[in-house]
Amino acid sequence: MPDQVRRLLLLRHAHAGFAESGGDIERNLSERGLTEALEVGRLMATEGFIPDLAVISPAQRTRQTWAQVQKRLPTAVQCLYENRIYEAGIAALLDVLGAQPDSRQTLLLVGHNPGMQGLALKLTGRGSKNAVVRLRHEFPPASLAVITFPDTRRWADIDERSGVLEHFMTPSPVI
Repeated sequence: MPDQVRRLLLLRHAHAGFAESGGDIERNLSERGLTEALEVGRLMATEGFIPDLAVISPAQRTRQTWAQVQKRLPTAVQCLYENRIYEAGIAALLDVLGAQPDSRQTLLLVGHNPGMQGLALKLTGRGSKNAVVRLRHEFPPASLAVITFPDTRRWADIDERSGVLEHFMTPSPVI
């Protein structure tokens, strides 16, 4: 990837169970979610979507999603837990994105809907028609949107509809 291209990976946490105690932030992944997250990690490794930095919501389900994904990646990835991602809207997610170090070419945000889908739609200006249509329609648990930004030198310069939706993938259904 040329130096001027930035790649953003937006990952919604995998399927979660119900909160037993501690409220929404403490919800764990279900068995299905644990399997989904491993599959997303495998897909990321196979496709070469390896982040330089993972920025993760502090919610238990996002932390568990990342832990499962990381098991399938070929190398350890630095991660940062960011409180502003939990239940964040598009503006807050853009602030988080803009604050990331420009030395990192590929960033992964692990968060929640509707923020992940909203951010992906706001940033995507073009891409494969099928992927864009799917993204508009759904962003189910464990979905990954891969958006590239050609000729973008700083994360703070990312602008509305400036990205190219390179891939939109979901893990195979668990039966």
